[in-house]
Amino acid sequence: MKKGVKWSDGKQVTAKDLEYAYEIVGNPKTKTSRYTDSLANLVGLEEYHKGKTDKISGIEMPNGEDGRKVVLHFKEMKPGMLQSGNGYFLESAEPYHYLKDVPFDKLLSDDKVRKQPLFFGPYKVQKVVRGQSVTYVPNEHYWRGKPNLDKITMEVIGTNSVSQAIKSHKFDITGVLNAQWNNVKDTKNVNFIGKIPLSYNYLGFKVGKFDKKAGKNVEDKNAKMNNVSLRKAMAYAMNIDAVTKRYSNGLSFRVNTLIPAQFGDFSDKSIKGYPYNLKKANELLDKAGYKKRKGEKYRRQPNGKKLTINVAVRGTQPNAEKIWTNYIQQWQKIGLDAKFVGGRPMEFNSWVQDVQADSPKIDVFEGGWSLSSEPSPMDLYSEGAPYNMARFVSPTQTKLLTNIDSTKAFNHKYRVQAFDKWQQWMYDNAYVVPTTNSWSVTAVNDKVTGWSLKPSANSWYDVGFTK
Repeated sequence: MKKGVKWSDGKQVTAKDLEYAYEIVGNPKTKTSRYTDSLANLVGLEEYHKGKTDKISGIEMPNGEDGRKVVLHFKEMKPGMLQSGNGYFLESAEPYHYLKDVPFDKLLSDDKVRKQPLFFGPYKVQKVVRGQSVTYVPNEHYWRGKPNLDKITMEVIGTNSVSQAIKSHKFDITGVLNAQWNNVKDTKNVNFIGKIPLSYNYLGFKVGKFDKKAGKNVEDKNAKMNNVSLRKAMAYAMNIDAVTKRYSNGLSFRVNTLIPAQFGDFSDKSIKGYPYNLKKANELLDKAGYKKRKGEKYRRQPNGKKLTINVAVRGTQPNAEKIWTNYIQQWQKIGLDAKFVGGRPMEFNSWVQDVQADSPKIDVFEGGWSLSSEPSPMDLYSEGAPYNMARFVSPTQTKLLTNIDSTKAFNHKYRVQAFDKWQQWMYDNAYVVPTTNSWSVTAVNDKVTGWSLKPSANSWYDVGFTK
């Protein structure tokens, strides 16, 4: 670690601060979802996680806890380690001197985390108004010196207020809602910058639960949604192209695979996804034994029981209810009794809680990921991944994921083939179906300088105003 990199209270960032970040993620009392099979490749982390030891043996500090050097020992080297955001090692530190007296099970709610956190970046938190705003001021101990701005205030506003906020120049930097693009695109004294982010939205089918004690997903072969024909039929019935054209002003689009095109060779261009095809959807259901009884509007399960599909939707976009009402109607067209959980899109925090907790009232859910620059899907879909919220488990998939991250995969050609095989398997089994991605557009006051969407840029240290 660079000498002079200090926390916002003036203390040097040390080797112990990096080790402490692993202790937080690895200690089950913190109840974090960041502990994964990938991180467990660090020697000793699994034993620490299981409470067998109070030290992580694979973390070496040659110059002691107050030194600036850390050596990590892994069970196996992984090709993803060449990329930032790979999931096999942390790229963060935590202020041990500041948090050490806070019990692990209290960290999540402690004021030192919620209200007065420390930073080693150019700014630090001055004030938090929960659910409304955060105010930042310069970190006088930042190693590069004083940044350009005296203060940064970030505010949360309702989706219905975004367009007016942009047109009235209420903020200097504002995220644009694609559905409102036509309302704001001609605003003067604003630069609109955008990119296609490393992300995608998806439809997930609940087929199991997460066993917290065992730390792994457990699939239920008898789950309502554990029929590949049912899952594929629902995917084919979604008129995604028509929806994106109508509700996003052309800024959203259908995606075909779970490895976005930005990953180049690793994205399998041969997979065509599930384009709108009601005929195919009906054929799949007929062949799988989902039949209607005389006089009934909806299909029954192959075992003759009634079938109701409860769909959990995030209410985070202004047109969420219209869009998903449309999809529910599409599913009803093929004879499936699909309904919103709770009768409408869910408040986001409730959605997170219920989906992660495997609420029995949820059969299908829509979600979305922001991805790191390392394309391995291990942390999202493996047997031990809490983020595998569909809860599917397969020895075949485990092998495919292992191949992607194996030492053989240091060979680019081998890794490309391993990615292709996994994408094909996911397409064939449809536990998780990719739906859309969207341009991310930001409205920036034309007096702002130093703001960039390049991954290597956009340090708040560089952001300022023209004179």
